[in-house]
Amino acid sequence: MPEADKDKIKEKVRRLPNKPGVYLMKDRLGQTIYVGKAKNLKKRVATYFQASRKLMIAQPKVRAMIDLIHDFEIMLVHSEAEALLLEGQLIKKYKPRYNTDFTDDKRFLLVRVDPRESLPRFRLTRNRVDSHSRYYGPFAHSGSLRKTLAELRRKFGILLSDSTPLNLGDGRWRLYDDARAEIFGHENEINEDAYRERVEAACEFLEGKAREWLKELKKQMLEAAEARNYEKAAQLRDMIEALEQTSQRTRKFERNLTGTHNHSQVVKRLQQQLDLKAPPSRMECFDISHISGSFCVASMVAFKDGRPDRRNYRRYKIKSFIGNDDFRAMEEVVGRRYRRLHEEDKAFPDLIIIDGGAGQVSAALKAFLGQGLEPPALIGLAKKNETIIFSDGRDPLNLSHHDPALRLLQHIRDEAHHFANSFNAELRSKRLRESILDDFQGLGSKRKLQLLQHFGSLDKLRAASAEELAQVEGIGPKTAERLQAFLSSDS
Repeated sequence: MPEADKDKIKEKVRRLPNKPGVYLMKDRLGQTIYVGKAKNLKKRVATYFQASRKLMIAQPKVRAMIDLIHDFEIMLVHSEAEALLLEGQLIKKYKPRYNTDFTDDKRFLLVRVDPRESLPRFRLTRNRVDSHSRYYGPFAHSGSLRKTLAELRRKFGILLSDSTPLNLGDGRWRLYDDARAEIFGHENEINEDAYRERVEAACEFLEGKAREWLKELKKQMLEAAEARNYEKAAQLRDMIEALEQTSQRTRKFERNLTGTHNHSQVVKRLQQQLDLKAPPSRMECFDISHISGSFCVASMVAFKDGRPDRRNYRRYKIKSFIGNDDFRAMEEVVGRRYRRLHEEDKAFPDLIIIDGGAGQVSAALKAFLGQGLEPPALIGLAKKNETIIFSDGRDPLNLSHHDPALRLLQHIRDEAHHFANSFNAELRSKRLRESILDDFQGLGSKRKLQLLQHFGSLDKLRAASAEELAQVEGIGPKTAERLQAFLSSDS
């Protein structure tokens, strides 16, 4: 890097504030190559440009990244928690090569089962090698996963990748030809149909393990954030996002309703399993999303004849209270949805699905009864064991995880969950963009939005002169001068 450029960066570092925020490292072409967060931006960014820094770094990738840095940009926030959220959003937006490189070296392990085999075995893999196999996981710790597979072999009598069964003819197999058969405690000679029953049971066990792992990671992330251990919280957040992305791809494959079942067959199957009077042609599903009670929103997705009806998706902001109460939130949005349909003399759906257990189902039912409305068929899908909860007092129902009726319900529930989470993320992003302007007295939400839209980014807004600020509609000369002074002191 030329000396003039080095001096320019050093001067820019000296003017950095001792405040929390996010920094974006850029190459000579202006491309973002790395995104990081900091409790103290000045101290953190300065470490990249210290003369002794390169000598102390052992990782070649990090050294290579530092050699490519030509400029940087910062974004100030109010707290480390906001920096944590913003960092994740910017990494998703820009996909910087070095953020990616630092995580790609460790892909999460999956368990692969190929149903085309006469005796499907349970194998470890880090990639999807074909579109025919089933994949379970992902699992982050290889040691724990291998113990889990050993447990599967003992518990269900299935084969792992190191097994070589012997074909006895007439459809019968000897699974092991040594003492392991006695150790595992299962019939060693078995036909293919009986063995596949073992495989199905083991697959359901694996699905539960993956859900438990994600649930525990989310709990640890929240605990770390509450304890202000933001570095650990960020690591857990990245792991959760990677796991969920892999899980979504797995669910998309597992719950593909085409092939041997068409959509009408699956809807009819759902009618039979739920004991409904007619096939549920129109279905609507609700989900609540929030982060520790903040940015509480809800979603409703609609399905028609087993397919998404995206024109009729709806999003809701919770209006009746502030805080963390899934039951009240569910009662509010269900009440708002069907009160409006009733007032407009529109038909209710054939089936309502609630993302949650008995409490959420009761809240949804309360929304109908409180308004004197007769509810249609209404069920909940509780995540822990994918248990179906009925609103009419029937006993809960658990279907096989490979039942196409359950897969349809899961597909609808997952769609509602994704739709709610995306709305929640939009609100969080908007809040982060406006957070700095919140401290400036005299600006309403409309003016804040106009300023951000006019200049495109907070950095450009900070660099604007009073005259440039005054060009925005509604910003007078005096307000522009005060705002320019405020932004200068904040940077």
